[in-house]
Amino acid sequence: MKKTSKKADQAKARQRKHIAFRMNFLFVAIFVLFSLLIFRLGYLQIVKGEDYTSMLERTEEIAVNTSTPRGRIYDRNGQVLVDNEPKNAITYTKTSSTTSTEMLKLAKTLSGLIEQDTKRVTLGDKRDFWILLHPEEAAEKVSKKEQLKLSKDEKKSKKDIQREINQLTRDRITDEEINSFTDEELEVLAIYREMMAGYAYSPQIIKSDGVTDKEFAVVSERLNDLPGVNTTTDWDRVKKSDSAILGSTTSPVEGIPRSHLDYFLARDYSRNDRVGRSYLEAYYEDLLKGQKTIVKNIKDRTGKVIETKTVKEGEPGKDLVLTTDSELQKALEEVVSNKLLKLKRNPSAGALESAFLVMLDPNNGEILSLVGKKVVRDESTGKWAIQDYTFGTFTSAYEAGSTVKLATMLTGYSEGAIRVGDVKIDEPIRIGRTVKRSLFNQNGRVALNDIQAIGRSSNVYMFRISFALGGATYRPGQALPIDKGAFDIFRQNFASFGLGVKTGIDLPGEYTGVTGTETITGKLMDFAIGQFDTYTPLQMAQYVATIAADGNRIAPKILKEVREPSPDGEVLGELIEESPVQVLNHINNTQREIDQVKKGMHYTYYGSNGTASGLLKGASYDGAGKTGTAQSFYYTGNKSRPVIPTINLSHVGFAPADNPEVAYAVMIPYISTNTKRYPSATASEIVREALDVYFDLKKERSAQAANSSPEIKIKKVSDVE
Repeated sequence: MKKTSKKADQAKARQRKHIAFRMNFLFVAIFVLFSLLIFRLGYLQIVKGEDYTSMLERTEEIAVNTSTPRGRIYDRNGQVLVDNEPKNAITYTKTSSTTSTEMLKLAKTLSGLIEQDTKRVTLGDKRDFWILLHPEEAAEKVSKKEQLKLSKDEKKSKKDIQREINQLTRDRITDEEINSFTDEELEVLAIYREMMAGYAYSPQIIKSDGVTDKEFAVVSERLNDLPGVNTTTDWDRVKKSDSAILGSTTSPVEGIPRSHLDYFLARDYSRNDRVGRSYLEAYYEDLLKGQKTIVKNIKDRTGKVIETKTVKEGEPGKDLVLTTDSELQKALEEVVSNKLLKLKRNPSAGALESAFLVMLDPNNGEILSLVGKKVVRDESTGKWAIQDYTFGTFTSAYEAGSTVKLATMLTGYSEGAIRVGDVKIDEPIRIGRTVKRSLFNQNGRVALNDIQAIGRSSNVYMFRISFALGGATYRPGQALPIDKGAFDIFRQNFASFGLGVKTGIDLPGEYTGVTGTETITGKLMDFAIGQFDTYTPLQMAQYVATIAADGNRIAPKILKEVREPSPDGEVLGELIEESPVQVLNHINNTQREIDQVKKGMHYTYYGSNGTASGLLKGASYDGAGKTGTAQSFYYTGNKSRPVIPTINLSHVGFAPADNPEVAYAVMIPYISTNTKRYPSATASEIVREALDVYFDLKKERSAQAANSSPEIKIKKVSDVE
């Protein structure tokens, strides 16, 4: 009995221990689970709380196409060249959940409130609209059998199959069905297509051209009944100058050009954004474009937008202040236009079609005036008319003639071909049967120093420099082989002046000119007198400005300042930055050599035998310059007479002579088909009239400044000087 009782006690003891163990294990397990639960709740609340709150609210920040105006463009004196003209606009903003049925219903309502032009409606729009209005008939365009056959193609995805079905449906809509739309339905379609064109949550312009005050008021009154519709202010870009270099912009209808779509989309643009299309508008797009409004769309759990908050208001683009002087520009355009029309009326004008004048400050590269004009026949009147051709000053190039002799002389100095003050004999040069001579000396022998060679425009002096560079010894009547490396020596030196290379102007599309490929002796001689390679009018201006600036080649610039948007278009905004002066290089010449060339340029105007002697007679200022004439050829494209021999006239210089304020270049290509009789003084006449305009304007402004308040006086004097 005792043994049985003892065994029972031991069994009970083991059972108690087992129960105690299980209870302890259970308590530990419960503790661990509660600990994990508390830890998880803490993690979700503390670490991921904001994420889940945002997910619950489902907010997103997006840039919307609010109509923020582009920056204005001013001239150096604060005159507006490109402005923004406000106009009424009606917009529509769809959401990601907006259905086509809802938009169609809204379009029908709007069509009763506004008149919409239907010219932009395409055949594709009509087909899609017909399908939307006739879903059952559209579904019958592709039979079940055809759909089944298409679906058996295992190589195609469901999307590809549906795309083919949709295309078949559209293609099978008949002309009769397409033409069945009434005028009212077409107007609804015109509104609907604009609604569909926009991005979700981004305002899309439904109508901005010709929105009447009545339409604007009626729509404004019913905004509560028109979800997504809004009335606002849009802007038209308005040019107040004819200068083509100001460029142009696309319209909201055009949007981003297809050729630049990827570029702009990668920079957060929308397809229907207005962008700069050419020249200044395109080159300074990043500054001129406005900043879009950033909004936060707050959605509920179903994805429906329940609130929209503005995170950042849109801002107009930055204003640009150019270096050009509008008053000076207008006057010089008139000078060039009048001269060009007069020349074109001459029976021997022939291929003449354009003329150019560039005026800049040689001390900082600021372009004061950039004039390019082209003469064309007015189809309505049959008379000659003038077109703007400003961009031709840096996109077209011509043989410049003797104006390049300044660079030839300085190349001779730097390469040791001549020394300052060297005297050489000007006489006809005979190489084999070829004879080349100076215009002023057909058969004699005239001793000239370097100053006279420039002032009298000696071709022979320049030929002798080319011989020395080519390592050739001239013997009358004999062949003259030269080292072809002389071409490279010339071009390297000319490039240091800006000839044959890009000037560095802040405008797109600059042309460098044509580089000749022949390397015979005669072409090296032609190169030395500017009748081989071609140069742009802007290159010629930079070239002479480099001499005026004692050898510093400065990049010409059209942008003077960047400013904050003006509040009213009259008072300039706060200055953000000034365009820096960019010195590209210094020519390889001493100051003595540069001064010697300047003396030759002074002789051109004031020497007894100067090619422009008396040009500045009676002027209140003095100057220094160089004239040029080049034989050229105009390519007509006409098989019967493909090439016409012509004359190019050029003139470069600076004024005043001792302390230059302006450097200038005039180019008149293809001025005459009569190479023996042509108006040779025309380019010089333009120079005199242009300089008179500049200095008269300066004098007038100085007088105005002297009679004005001190504040205005400071501003105006700084503008002039």
